[in-house]
Amino acid sequence: QVQLVESGDASVHVGESLTLNCAASVVRGGAFTVSKMGWYRQASGHERDLVASISGENIIAYGDSAKGRFTIFRDHAKNTATLEMKALNVGDSGMYYCIVDSQFGRSSSRGTQVTVSG
Repeated sequence: QVQLVESGDASVHVGESLTLNCAASVVRGGAFTVSKMGWYRQASGHERDLVASISGENIIAYGDSAKGRFTIFRDHAKNTATLEMKALNVGDSGMYYCIVDSQFGRSSSRGTQVTVSG
């Protein structure tokens, strides 16, 4: 029932910046209460780790690798979230999944492949 529209795949070079967007909606319309939005990253051969999340009360959490370089913010009225990533390095490469917690549970996007090359 929850539809997530996310940014397309991207390739950047080390040191560059990249912004990811995610928009959540209910397929059949109606009330939609979103509590948390954010992104997880999964690199090849690794588990899925938190990149950043933001709650309905604007409580923000960042994964260790994102602290100081990434910024997440959200438009609560539109149920959209944005992740600004700066000073990217090769270790930031991976599949980025937008996640949304709502009255329907947790929804995850199909993923955006981010490739950072030197």
